[in-house]
Amino acid sequence: MASNNLNSNLGLALISLFFLLSVPKSLSDLDPEPEPKPAPPTVWDILPKYGLPSGLLPNTVTDYSLQEDGRFIVVLESPCYVQFEYLVYYEKTITGKLGYGSITDLKGIQVQRFFLWFDVDEIKVDLPPSDSIYFQVGFINKKLDVDQFKTIHSCRDEVRGSCGYSWKSVLQLTTPTNEIQMLITE
Repeated sequence: MASNNLNSNLGLALISLFFLLSVPKSLSDLDPEPEPKPAPPTVWDILPKYGLPSGLLPNTVTDYSLQEDGRFIVVLESPCYVQFEYLVYYEKTITGKLGYGSITDLKGIQVQRFFLWFDVDEIKVDLPPSDSIYFQVGFINKKLDVDQFKTIHSCRDEVRGSCGYSWKSVLQLTTPTNEIQMLITE
C-alpha cells in the first residue's frame, strides 16, 4: 500500500512538474502581440465615403471632428485661398453637416465672383454620381465640373490675379529708373 501511495505521489509530482513547465512564464505570453492601431481616416478619406470629391478641402487641414449626426468641424493651419474655376476663400474653421452626396449648413467657405465674395451655403453632387457638382451661394445654384475637385489643392495665403501677380504688386508703382537716368542726361 505504501508503494501504491508512493507511486501516486510520484505520479502527481510528475504531472505537476509537467504542467508547471508548460505554463507560460507570464500572462502576457498568453496574449498574441497586439495589432498596431490603424491611423484614423483623414478628412480626405472621409469625403469620398459620402460620395463627395476629396479635393473640396485644401491640403492644410490640421484637425477635424465628425459627429454621428454628420455635423463637422474642420480646422486649417490658417485662412487661405485656392484657385478653382473661381477663387475660393477658406476660413481657419469650417463647419457644416455632412450627408451622403451633400454638405449643408456650411460656414467658412466663400467664393469670389466679380470682385465680390459670397458665402457658400451648400455643396451637392448628383446621385448617382455624374460629372457635376453644385454650389449653393445664396439663392444661386452654380453647376461646375467635378473633375477640378478630385485632387487636393495647395493653399496660398494671399489673393493672386490670373496672371500670377499678387494684387498688391499690381497696385504698387514701380520706380522708372531708366526714365530718371534719361531725364538727368538730357
